[in-house]
Amino acid sequence: MILADMQEFSSHGVRIAYLDAPPAEVEKGRPVLLIHGFASNHAVNWVFPQWLKTLNGAGRRVIAFDNRGHGRSEKLYRPEDYELSLMVADARNLLDHLGVQTADVMGYSLGARIATAFALAYPERAKAFVFGGLGGKLLETPGLGDVIARALEAPSLADVEEGLGKTFRTFAEATKSDLQALAACARGARRQFTEADLAAVAAPVLVAVGSKDDVAGDPQALASHLPSGEALVIPDRDHNRSVGDATFKRAALDFLERCA
Repeated sequence: MILADMQEFSSHGVRIAYLDAPPAEVEKGRPVLLIHGFASNHAVNWVFPQWLKTLNGAGRRVIAFDNRGHGRSEKLYRPEDYELSLMVADARNLLDHLGVQTADVMGYSLGARIATAFALAYPERAKAFVFGGLGGKLLETPGLGDVIARALEAPSLADVEEGLGKTFRTFAEATKSDLQALAACARGARRQFTEADLAAVAAPVLVAVGSKDDVAGDPQALASHLPSGEALVIPDRDHNRSVGDATFKRAALDFLERCA
């Protein structure tokens, strides 16, 4: 039923699919914007792991969308169509489309990278942030890049060597993603953030990473560079299994409530 409730809008000419789900027992609910990770979509990242149910149950209005090139949103095949500034503008344009002036923002993995750029580009539009599945690697690397793109472009999964490329190719096939669109996204959605960038993020940020996550990097290494950053290590969870973890959910809800 939730998937059937998806709507669409045009973000500067790019068709973006989104979900706007107010809580059942609250007239409006304070909005939270959810930005999913690479090769995922709003359903895999937020609906199936029960984030939508959890946030609605806490009285929150949930706004989630499929990033360009992902899920039900429009597929584009040039790396320049996935510049991080454009993906950030999609998030801002969705808030404009819905008439939402400010929201809390939660991003996971690539979604956390987009949320970082959102915090710098539109600081007046967000009250607090949760960065899940991304820690010190935000400063160490500009994004996914060519290795991941080549893995997605390989003739088959069997042709991809073991490593991060194969991990992402496997996940992309599991989510039935458009591999060519994702390859373009991997090459285009890149930005090298600096310590000065992070120092300019005024809003409070919770950085949450699984203790077994070998993709994200150390959460404290990122949180320590944020003026109002807090780090959370999600016990015994890797990159994929951290998403729906109960400890993560409790900590995120508590953090957002404290920042209200």
